[in-house]
Amino acid sequence: MTDQEQLHQQLIDRMVIGGSLRTEPWRRAAVAVPRHEFLRGGFFRRAVGSDFTAWESVREDDPGWLEGCYTDESLVTQIAGTIVPEDIRGRITREPTSSSTLPSLVLRMLEDLQVDDGHKVLEIGTGTGYSTAMLCARLGEERVTSIEIDPWVASRARAALGHLDMYPTLVTGDGLLGHGAEAPYDRVIATCGVRTVPQAWIEQTRPGGLILVTVGGWLGSSELARLTVHEDGTASGPLLGGGVNFMLARPHQPPPLGLLPDLEDGKERETTIGADVLNNWTARFVAQLAVPAAQRLTLERDGRTEDVLVDVDTGSWAALHSEGDRSLVRQGGPEPLWDIVEDHFGRWRHAGAPALEEFTVTVSPEGQVIRWGS
Repeated sequence: MTDQEQLHQQLIDRMVIGGSLRTEPWRRAAVAVPRHEFLRGGFFRRAVGSDFTAWESVREDDPGWLEGCYTDESLVTQIAGTIVPEDIRGRITREPTSSSTLPSLVLRMLEDLQVDDGHKVLEIGTGTGYSTAMLCARLGEERVTSIEIDPWVASRARAALGHLDMYPTLVTGDGLLGHGAEAPYDRVIATCGVRTVPQAWIEQTRPGGLILVTVGGWLGSSELARLTVHEDGTASGPLLGGGVNFMLARPHQPPPLGLLPDLEDGKERETTIGADVLNNWTARFVAQLAVPAAQRLTLERDGRTEDVLVDVDTGSWAALHSEGDRSLVRQGGPEPLWDIVEDHFGRWRHAGAPALEEFTVTVSPEGQVIRWGS
């Protein structure tokens, strides 16, 4: 057994033991798809020993590249929309824009997709092509359509898949529009996050079909949802739990905040719900439902730390800080932003603070609604 084969088998064993790889058809697919083939362009890893978020490249000829390919970690493959590992010697501090998702999450999602032999699948976000290859190995390339918005990323994925003699339908374009030419699909799976599930995906999925997608927002909390498409053109289903987080689809990413409002020009009061709730994944998801257009930033002002929410649609804002045991909020703009969060958060707590697995997503032509409880 070669070093690569041994590393590959160890990864599969870890996924089986961890419970993400649960059935024999997907185990066979995982065995058939070597991850390193989709990372020959290298990847970025977090730089050690820096005081800020920095990345350094790991190339195919670098020590640790092959071992890195078979770690159960997400590996960044593109930064700032254009920068790839071959471009960098040293460190870079820009934001990641494409990655190879950790294999255990890829397999967990594919298992959660509940495919059967003969199903046609639409994948939103080809990325490196690793999950696309899994679908081809499980269902056959003729039943797989995958869309990637970035031409360079799509080209790399096409080459990697071709090297494994896999030729699914690959489309370069906006995945939020789906791909009507191959519809209807039995399953749709998205490897990017969305704020709202696109109506096009529902229209292109047969009644009874499933859509698996991460629903999130600009406060950075998200969760995997599995929706069933209905005859009336709506879709609904539960959140599955587990704190799944993907980069938002590029059209769903937040706009630049620009010039901040005058944070002294507002009314201050005491609040029973401080900014610390935003550090909890579920509580932040609840707050995000209340103020979906709000972004969060942390500022050091006047010798204290302030958590600030700014609503990019209305210009409303809320700045929170602590003084001893007291939590204070100062608000400005046309809407009392933190009042809205407090009200929504209070109703969630009154309902017993249900876990995200007790939330349901419903999507119709009129919009998307996420509720907890029955």
